[in-house]
Amino acid sequence: MQYDISLILFYGITFGILIMTIVYTFIRYIYSKEIFYISYCFMQIFSLVYIAAFSKLFEISNFIQELSLLIASISAVLFAITFYEGKFLPKISNYKELIINTLLLNVVILTAFYHYMLFEYIPYTIIYAILFISIVFNLKQGFKPTLIYVLGWSIFCILLFAFDFKNYYIQKGYFDIVLSVFAIEAILFTISVGYKYNDLKNRNKSFEEMVLQQSKFVKSGEMIANITHQFRQPLNNISYILINLKKKFENNSLDKIYFDKKFIQANNQVEFLSKTIEDFKEFYTNSKDKNNFSVKEAISNALTILSADLKSNNIELDLKFDTFEEVEIFGVKSEFTQVILSIISNAIDVLKNIENPKIKILVSSNSAEVTISLADNGGGIKSKNIKKIFEPYFSTKEQGFGIGLYLSKMIIEESFAGKISVENQKEGAVFSLFIEKAL
Repeated sequence: MQYDISLILFYGITFGILIMTIVYTFIRYIYSKEIFYISYCFMQIFSLVYIAAFSKLFEISNFIQELSLLIASISAVLFAITFYEGKFLPKISNYKELIINTLLLNVVILTAFYHYMLFEYIPYTIIYAILFISIVFNLKQGFKPTLIYVLGWSIFCILLFAFDFKNYYIQKGYFDIVLSVFAIEAILFTISVGYKYNDLKNRNKSFEEMVLQQSKFVKSGEMIANITHQFRQPLNNISYILINLKKKFENNSLDKIYFDKKFIQANNQVEFLSKTIEDFKEFYTNSKDKNNFSVKEAISNALTILSADLKSNNIELDLKFDTFEEVEIFGVKSEFTQVILSIISNAIDVLKNIENPKIKILVSSNSAEVTISLADNGGGIKSKNIKKIFEPYFSTKEQGFGIGLYLSKMIIEESFAGKISVENQKEGAVFSLFIEKAL
């Protein structure tokens, strides 16, 4: 059997567009794990089989063709439902709304029917109908991805209807219009899914920022308890200094040397209290300004907040620098402090029942990168858990939320364009942060 070369070329272009859409949606699914990507991918795979059978270019049985159409239709329903935005049923509080929504539903049914009469391919009609309902039942929401998809098809259908294009198309003996439909649908979906992807990305970013702040406040009770404990000793010292000064004054033995000595001691205690307040305040700041900052200073901020917890659990902390101590990185200082605080807090929880507990922090660098290693002697992380440790809501603690290390990973990778890893060594776990050195 001989085929017109132009017909073969047209089918080839259609096959190419479908394959491109399949690959595109599958890659999107791998990165996002969103169901609508994989369901659309399956729909296009079986649409490709259907159109290949329809073309008669390949020896594909009618059974395979009809089965492909069925699976593509089921995938289309799944895709449309998962891509759907807004409420499935409109809120009806009076007869006016009932009449309006009934009329709108009739418009959807009639338009979808005409869509099928034009293109004679049920999977795309299913998607068009369900997403059209999404628009008419949620008019005030302004959902861009769905709106683009539905408006694109609607305008195309209106033009075909107005110019009686299908009859003209058939009379002229052009290629079956369904081929054009596959190409146009793929283009419309690619545009709309691009909006959807950006929308999801923005939502995820907003969610992560919200969770970051919430994770800070979840720890606020514990942090306040730490600060209360830290304040008690300096306040007691200031109280003793004042008592001694009062006694000296009452006994007429207060001289300038003694007064200056006690004044310096009291001032040191006040500065310590002030620094603790500033570190705590900085930890909770919402500032997103990126600047060069000292790694040592950011680590010290975290240690100031946790010092009471370290002391009460008799944990020995060793901070060492195998590089210039004032080495700097670029980013949001409070976010980096949050990462250090989260890792050390987890280590403290592990070390509470360990004999001679220790945490070692080693800062090193080369010409391009700063490495911060945080090691403990808590025995390490179970092998079955170590691959899950950075997953959201995974926690090995009974009352853990499982967001601390997940957020730490997000901060290091997205805010600092760096890398975070964990491994078990002889005595315990070692978390390593790799961040580009500031210029």
